[in-house]
Amino acid sequence: MNGDLRVRTLTALVADHPGVLTRVASLFRRRNFNISSLAVGHSEQPGYSRMTIAVEGSEDQIQQCEKQLYKLVEVVTVRDLSEVPSVERELAMIKLRVKPSARAELAEIANIFRGDIVDVGRETMILQMIGTTAKVDRFLEVIDDFGIVEISRTGVIAMSRDQASSRNGRARD
Repeated sequence: MNGDLRVRTLTALVADHPGVLTRVASLFRRRNFNISSLAVGHSEQPGYSRMTIAVEGSEDQIQQCEKQLYKLVEVVTVRDLSEVPSVERELAMIKLRVKPSARAELAEIANIFRGDIVDVGRETMILQMIGTTAKVDRFLEVIDDFGIVEISRTGVIAMSRDQASSRNGRARD
């Protein structure tokens, strides 16, 4: 049994029905798993959404969660992207209280991280950062001294790199 706990990224294709998100979240709660992030949006198939769930657990625990997810009628496929080549991204929007004299420095830091300025007000700026969770975390550390007013993060979204392998996710029988 593998007891190595780490954050793992699961994706699930689910039917667009009311209450599916609640049932999935309840399944993780009953298993005493902490969901690090959860993102849900429309998929390439009309009537279906894709959930990306970042959760901490061992390989055995995650496999058990996959089996439990398949017991939900609305779940079509589940994939653990932690062990396959994949691309993960997160979007963060950060509002900072910035004096006009510090705006150029903040813009330069955002540029280094490939972030964007999306709004400038009299006393605030809103920056957008897209990257891995680690990159977003590092960016937030660097700009923290400017005075963060508000942060909104999407959580991780992910996709396997190999299109052919994405079809190999176990589907409901």
